[in-house]
Amino acid sequence: MDNLPKDPAILVSSVNMLLRDDEFDSLESLCFAFDREPDELKDLLLSEGFVWSEKQKQFRPIGYDE
Repeated sequence: MDNLPKDPAILVSSVNMLLRDDEFDSLESLCFAFDREPDELKDLLLSEGFVWSEKQKQFRPIGYDE
């Protein structure tokens, strides 16, 4: 994968997959590899209904853990 996907649903799936499959050990290292800022990615996905869970090391739907 050369670039992160633009579509939010595919983006969250791709980021979670890359982190789950140990391609990257943190969101920061993933963002560095794709020349993105972690806060930029978090804000974009938050606007699409996903929140970053540091405990789970993945993006989750807002309210999923409530």
